[in-house]
Amino acid sequence: MREAIDHAITAVWRIESAKIIAAVARMVRDVGLAEELAQDALLAALEHWPLDGLPDKPGAWLMTTAKNRALDRLRQSALHARKQEELGLDLAALGQHVQPDFVDALDAARQDDIGDELLSLIFTACHPVLSTEARVALTLRLLGGLTTEEIARAFLSSEPTIAQRIVRAKRALTAARVPFEVPRGPERAERLASVLEVVYLIFNEGYAATAGEDWMRPALCEEALRLGRVLAGLAPEEREVHGLVALMEIQASRTRARSDAQGRPVLLLEQDRSHWDLLLIRRGLAALARAEALAGLGGLGIYGLQAAIAACHARAKRAQDTDWHEIVARYDALAQVSPSPVVELNRAVAVSMAFGPAAALEIVDALLREPALLNYHWLPSVRGDLLAKLGRHAEARQEFKRAAGLTRNERERALLLARAEA
Repeated sequence: MREAIDHAITAVWRIESAKIIAAVARMVRDVGLAEELAQDALLAALEHWPLDGLPDKPGAWLMTTAKNRALDRLRQSALHARKQEELGLDLAALGQHVQPDFVDALDAARQDDIGDELLSLIFTACHPVLSTEARVALTLRLLGGLTTEEIARAFLSSEPTIAQRIVRAKRALTAARVPFEVPRGPERAERLASVLEVVYLIFNEGYAATAGEDWMRPALCEEALRLGRVLAGLAPEEREVHGLVALMEIQASRTRARSDAQGRPVLLLEQDRSHWDLLLIRRGLAALARAEALAGLGGLGIYGLQAAIAACHARAKRAQDTDWHEIVARYDALAQVSPSPVVELNRAVAVSMAFGPAAALEIVDALLREPALLNYHWLPSVRGDLLAKLGRHAEARQEFKRAAGLTRNERERALLLARAEA
């Protein structure tokens, strides 16, 4: 019985924690304190629910408890500051005797605008004042409901390191007096790019793990998808939000086909497409259509264009049916919107399929001097593949071995060494 209750509490917390933290943060204007008060509510549930049974509305129970803890904390602060003579007055009379922050908190407690609160929490957790690593950790903690242990395991880091990263992130937000709000105008566009970057970083780490023994970490993909879908619901008019959701849905549709029974990687052109998830593909294509409708004359952004490339693969029933010329055109557009050596490397792969390996090798060889790609294992991997297609096998073998030496993922290293031997 106790085990079932604990499992239920964990499930409810994973679903409701972001909403609770967001609602409390709106009251106390401090993300770190909001998480602490929400955790107090969780501890109260762990104490009372095994004895009293699950409440009819467990999410509402946690929300009410957390808000009450927040009001208690604000009352204590008001008393300590001696800005209020009595706290037992009617709510209607409180506004005449308490500090403005306390009145604002009471107003926030009465309201139920979860959409704005969640959006504010997302923008706060992904604030540019934090490093990328801190944004990722804080987002997974506050919005994903993951424990410090789970985040550390996902990114192959130690628990103390992740814990310190999260604590420092919360302190940095407090020290910088980052407002708990959804920014407007140009600042919103800038911050939205940071939010989308964090969500996509989480997804990518799940889709192709940077290091360790696992080729993929599906739980991270699921968390990123969930965050993306929430964001799409909260910001329905933002084209790039839908573009990112489309990209993640389509990429995630291949999960079951990306490894064999032994967990070894299976490359895109070798995958059994009957194992692709058609529901995720349909959802992805629908999100892409939404992004295209919102794009108008301005065209798709970086995530929408990548989603359009993924859609070319999704629409091809067989690998040989892929429209590589369309993919090259999309990469050309992406290079205009967001030029980078990585985009150019990916474009080279498409060029090799559309126009042959010799044309692609010229592009790749021009990238050998790019500082950003010096330790990027995909550069020698792609070059090895092109050399192999051109019959330059000894050179290809060396490139695959060099790529294997650069990757920190054990599954990927084994694949590259096998290609070197082949």
